[in-house]
Amino acid sequence: MHCNDDGPATLGLFSDSDLQQPARVEVLGPQSRVLRGFALPWVEALLPQLDAVLAAAPFRQMQTPGGFTMSVGLSSCGQLGWTTDRSGYRYSPIDPQSQRPWPALPKVFQELAEAAAEAAGFPGFAPDSCLINCYRPGAKMSLHQDKNERDYSAPIVSLSLGLPAIFLFGGRQRSDKSQRVALLHGDVVVWGGVDRLRYHGVLALKDGHHPLLGQQRINLTLRRAG
Repeated sequence: MHCNDDGPATLGLFSDSDLQQPARVEVLGPQSRVLRGFALPWVEALLPQLDAVLAAAPFRQMQTPGGFTMSVGLSSCGQLGWTTDRSGYRYSPIDPQSQRPWPALPKVFQELAEAAAEAAGFPGFAPDSCLINCYRPGAKMSLHQDKNERDYSAPIVSLSLGLPAIFLFGGRQRSDKSQRVALLHGDVVVWGGVDRLRYHGVLALKDGHHPLLGQQRINLTLRRAG
């Protein structure tokens, strides 16, 4: 599942003891939560399924409508996969690289997302799409809103695996001040309701080496897109 083949490096701003945190809930906003360590009991079952998805739909770096190449590697699974090229951002049932349907959403992905959503106050979440991002050191995600979905009533569920990252959680305008939230292996962020369209992003990933995933961070974002 690696998006690079580089060897171990230093953990930068983070020490070995910071690789994961005790389970607890942090409040980001009225309807947004960080579930610390929530996914750790699921990781053993999740990683083989992630490997299978990426064998069928490997990471690739996509172009934005403005012609820029994204610094993160992207893949998807589920009924709809998020994609971007010079013609725009959109969801598609077909992987543009293989011209085949995206891999099915693994049951463990769905169960984890449903459980996390319920724990954050959103019972009944039924994801149909999972965007998988791979961050190498230096890769980042600029502030953006998740607004390509047809219905904003469902929450966003975002799982962090591997290296620590700084998540930016802003307001309803791009110019609003952003909170800086350290996300560690196994953390899940859930936001919806009045917070559904808040801007968010990820600062450039620091060098490091995670015991399970090496020199990378993998982020799974589950949504109801259709």
